[in-house]
Amino acid sequence: MRTDLPPGHVALVGGGPGDPDLLTVAAVRLLGQADVVLTDHLAPDCATFVRPDAEIIGVGKRPRSTDATAQDDINRLLVEHARAGRRVVRLKGGDPFVFGRGGEEWLACAEAGVPVFVVPGVTSAVAVPAVAGVPVTHRSLTQGFTVVSGHVAPGDPRSTLDWGALARSGTTLVILMGVKNLPAIAEALVAGGLDAVTPVAVVAHAFAPDQRVLRATLRTAAAAAEGVRPPSVVVVGDVAALALG
Repeated sequence: MRTDLPPGHVALVGGGPGDPDLLTVAAVRLLGQADVVLTDHLAPDCATFVRPDAEIIGVGKRPRSTDATAQDDINRLLVEHARAGRRVVRLKGGDPFVFGRGGEEWLACAEAGVPVFVVPGVTSAVAVPAVAGVPVTHRSLTQGFTVVSGHVAPGDPRSTLDWGALARSGTTLVILMGVKNLPAIAEALVAGGLDAVTPVAVVAHAFAPDQRVLRATLRTAAAAAEGVRPPSVVVVGDVAALALG
């Protein structure tokens, strides 16, 4: 794993699901070299890992926020700082390539002639269920898991997911950014063939002091999660009934 950050380079660094203890060794080493850190809203606090003279720029994209930073502006900042000869870390929540737009930022740097590399991070798709005691796979219950975004609701013209096929997949479903659309998602999964009493776990604000886990079924998930706000991860399948730890 690359841990050197020369001037004029950009490192797309996965920060994990929010707990600084889940930063990788490579991430900490790169943060210590950075002149500029562009950090997400859901990335862990990096102040203790950077030099005192490093610049930390918040570029979070909170849902429906008035102070969200547009992706084009983030891309522009990465290129501008790198071209100015700075060592740039783009610290992202989770893993840069799991619904993190890391690919877009890589392409923007590459197209501008800016050297860029990626450092994987611990994805919330696995870590958040784990901290709630829910294994995404478990022998005798499931032989795999499928990770999807619930940001676009079933039935929305923008949706590219086949929720019927997901219902028939026989895998644990891990749904990121889906708590707002959970009523429609649950309905689509039942319509696709999943039993209405299939267990559901909603893990809200994982690794934060207000973390909580809601247990339900597809039939009751919408009511159980009413009022829950992002960040939340939804797990659907028999493993969601487990509470290990």
